[in-house]
Amino acid sequence: MSAFGPPPLPPGWTEHVGNPAVNLHSTPSYIPCRTSSIVQPPKKKKEKPLVKKPIPGTEWLRVTTTEGNTFYTHKGRKESVWIVPEEIKEALLELERMEVREEQTRLEQEEREQETMRIGREMEEEVDRIKAEVHGLVKRRKRDELEPLDEVVITKRVRVEDDGGEAEVGENENGEEEEDEDEDEDEGIEESESEEDWQKEAAAQLAAEEEEEQKRREEEAVRVNEAEEAEAKRAQEKQPLSMPDRVDLSLDEAKALFKVFNPHHSGALIFTDIADLLREKDINPLHPWDTSLPLFISDPRYVLLPSVSARRDAFDEYCRDRARELRQESVKKEKTQANPKEEFDSLLREEVKSTRTVWSDFRRAWKKDRRFYGWGRDDREREKRFKEYMKELGEKKRAAAEKAEADFFTLLRESGIVKSDSVWKDIKRKLSDDPRYDAVGSSTLREELFHAFLKARRSSDDKNHQDEVGKAVQFSAPADETDISRKREEKRDRALKEREEQVRAQRGRTEAEIGKSRWGLTKEEGERVFRTLLTDAIRDPQLSWDAVLPQLKTDSRFTNSLLPRDQQLHLFHSHVHQLRSKYLNSLHALFSAHTPSLAASFSQLPLESIEKSLPATKLGSDIGELEKEFDKWQRERTSGARRAFDDMLTENAFVKFWGRLRKMGGEGVDGGVAAEDLGENEGEGFGGKVDMKALAKNVDLEDIVKVLKNDKRYMMFEHVPDQRERWIRDYLADLSAPKLSVHV
Repeated sequence: MSAFGPPPLPPGWTEHVGNPAVNLHSTPSYIPCRTSSIVQPPKKKKEKPLVKKPIPGTEWLRVTTTEGNTFYTHKGRKESVWIVPEEIKEALLELERMEVREEQTRLEQEEREQETMRIGREMEEEVDRIKAEVHGLVKRRKRDELEPLDEVVITKRVRVEDDGGEAEVGENENGEEEEDEDEDEDEGIEESESEEDWQKEAAAQLAAEEEEEQKRREEEAVRVNEAEEAEAKRAQEKQPLSMPDRVDLSLDEAKALFKVFNPHHSGALIFTDIADLLREKDINPLHPWDTSLPLFISDPRYVLLPSVSARRDAFDEYCRDRARELRQESVKKEKTQANPKEEFDSLLREEVKSTRTVWSDFRRAWKKDRRFYGWGRDDREREKRFKEYMKELGEKKRAAAEKAEADFFTLLRESGIVKSDSVWKDIKRKLSDDPRYDAVGSSTLREELFHAFLKARRSSDDKNHQDEVGKAVQFSAPADETDISRKREEKRDRALKEREEQVRAQRGRTEAEIGKSRWGLTKEEGERVFRTLLTDAIRDPQLSWDAVLPQLKTDSRFTNSLLPRDQQLHLFHSHVHQLRSKYLNSLHALFSAHTPSLAASFSQLPLESIEKSLPATKLGSDIGELEKEFDKWQRERTSGARRAFDDMLTENAFVKFWGRLRKMGGEGVDGGVAAEDLGENEGEGFGGKVDMKALAKNVDLEDIVKVLKNDKRYMMFEHVPDQRERWIRDYLADLSAPKLSVHV
């Protein structure tokens, strides 16, 4: 225990002794308030509007608060928003651009004022500097013109006698002093006069400099004024026209004046009959409102309509009308500029250079070109023209090749270097510079033509030799001249006839082949065109040939068709059968949707809705015909389900394995399964072999049904369970025993 007592109570506290074991302390009745040492932050001032700026052309104000924030308020609706409204975005941008221009003008004005003040200060400093220099020069001149002390001439004489000398010396001294004073006065006058002259000269010089500086200041001021006037003029030109906030007109009047308005004469509104605002500005009708608005928002006609929505409506109406006009002008221009047929032919001439080009490749490459799709009803007509052009191109190439060969023969004949024993390798070097040589594109063909030319030349030489021999014989035997000439003529005529017959036969075969090929192409093309005609003209499967014939005769595709009448009838019946099959399939789909089960009857169908359906209407079927068609469809569906049931049994490995195993007699060769291949508890008496046939006998119909019951093909015959069971038994009965291995 401490030797000292408890510490004294803090000021203001008192002790009340009660129970000795408990000391109770009570707080004083009054405790002086102590100021907290924590520094409280200054109370934040309430944010209030500071600057209100009207937005030209609108009823909105842009308000800047004391905290630097900005919001927008509408005077009429008493509405305030922090985000810029859509209707004043353009006007706000124009206001901000105007403020930027004003700020730039103010800064430039301040810079000019500062520059002027700087020039003035520099001029004052320069004048003070010149004055100081002049004052220093004056003082320096005064100091330089004072005579030095060691240069003063002393004129006193030495005194010889005491009395007289003293007097003389005194006189001399007095006289010299007087002379010195006179000289000083004269020098002071001269100095003052020279100083005055110099000051006058300095003052004149300063006055001249001041005059020059004044002229320079005036020129600078004139230049600054001209720059200010030019800047003000540019700002005035850039400044948008002052427009009223609104014009009190009706909507119809405003729209009318919106189209017949001309701004002149200090912004006054003068209405004249001219083009409307949007046409005058040449606004693109494909551009949206936000993109086009800056092009005409500064025009006074913009405020003729009272609201932004009305202006947008007028803008949309202009865009529709203008786009329609431009489209019509484009169509007229295209029609007047070129003929689609000629453009398609020019496309063929420019792009198809080879006879090996096929239609599919040409179409794939040019199907998006206006010259391609601008002519022809469909691709069939374009393909037909393509094939005709390919024939023309082939004939042109053939004619060009024949001409090139003829020119090549002419070249060989005119060159004079080709002899009977000439070699092509030596000849071609001498002819390669001639264009007729390059006209024959293949070097192999040139060599073949050269050899043909040599052969013809040799035959002509032989003929000439025979003619010479004949002449010699004629001279030697003049008596036989008539017989020889007659025989020669007969031989020539006979050879000519044989050649004509050969040519005629060959031409006949060629024309027959060409006609056959042409007929094949014509027949294929005619069938395609006739099928297209049937697709366009016949859409009712109940029409007959006699009923539709008058309608077909009005089409040029029918009158120009080269197909025989029986071929046309065949194509007609094929088309009608195809239409009927399409509607029958749709009708069967309706039957299947309402009768999913094979046990459903015709009476369960919604007959009224089916009778009014499109397939039934197109087929012209009444209730009786619909019932016959339903029975036929139900029989076909049942037959298909029966085949699917048999396929299910054939595909199921469980049914096939145990069904065939039941047909085995006894255990077969070494029948059963060895004990070592079984588990611990398998086999008879937990040992021996298991008889698979016995196991197969235990597999009954219920086990097979458990395997098949979830198959949809099995569930289709829920309405005839006995018949379904009989089908399974018949299938099991038809199964044969499995074949044993040949190695057993």
